[in-house]
Amino acid sequence: MHIRKLQNLVVAALEDIKARDIEVINTTKLSSLFERIVISSADSTRQVKALARHVQDKVLEAGGSVLSIEGEDSGEWVLVDLESIVVHVMQPSVRAYYNLEELWKTVPKKSLPPSPLPEEVGGDGSLRSQTVVGPRLGVPQGLPPVAPRRRGRIAEGE
Repeated sequence: MHIRKLQNLVVAALEDIKARDIEVINTTKLSSLFERIVISSADSTRQVKALARHVQDKVLEAGGSVLSIEGEDSGEWVLVDLESIVVHVMQPSVRAYYNLEELWKTVPKKSLPPSPLPEEVGGDGSLRSQTVVGPRLGVPQGLPPVAPRRRGRIAEGE
């Protein structure tokens, strides 16, 4: 089945049972596993399950194939794998927590200034250690900085 036809079929099936906040993300340049992700919200576990089953039924009626459905037991997040489209039906709290939209959307990266070297040469030619901690280096904020290692032997009294 052509991707546009399948996408329209999925969105229409979700709209039939009042799915909320339907979003389609084109992933052709991000992954070779599938071409689209469709994310929608439902108000209850019963509605999540009903939406997933309705999508499955509509795709099969149209002659498409469903590889698998995951998460129907809990009903908080159900994934319907249609080969070229992966459909996520989620309760709003689960959707907000995992924030798949942010994960899969591409945003141009800003160029960061180069990180300072861990060690710099002092004016007298000696090496002095420098600890750099912060979000630029990917260190989560709130963690204590790691003390720099000393070189050589530790003198008595230190």
